[in-house]
Amino acid sequence: MTAEIVRVPRPAARILLTDGDGRVLMFRFSPDDRPPFWCTPGGAVDPGESYEAAARRELLEETGIAAEPGPEVARRVVEFLTLEGVPVIAEERYFRVRVAGAEIDTSRHTPLEQRVMQEWRWFAPHEIAGFPEPLFPEDLTEMLSL
Repeated sequence: MTAEIVRVPRPAARILLTDGDGRVLMFRFSPDDRPPFWCTPGGAVDPGESYEAAARRELLEETGIAAEPGPEVARRVVEFLTLEGVPVIAEERYFRVRVAGAEIDTSRHTPLEQRVMQEWRWFAPHEIAGFPEPLFPEDLTEMLSL
């Protein structure tokens, strides 16, 4: 008999940050326990925090950009293992933020983020399909057209 995995609820705000050329910012995660993958900026909602406030906070912490989160464009529920090894069921809400152009400032990253999020880049929509490493969310191209 196999033990059932107990997943911790994890509300999360994620940002579809696009520039004036329609490119989306992604961070490359290189954890020790799995192959590298790319994600949009964002993270867990703190207790008592709204999704919008979390999106604003995460955007500033991860990119150095102080901006309103923009409209919520998508919601999804996904299961995964966090970087800390915790199995979660995440209710993710995606917010659109457009910037003309921006320098990315990662000086507010946590020690864990500094260790596993050392690369970022702007992806043009045509670069997403067929990229050799996983990109999340998996339907990013469709989300960008919302």
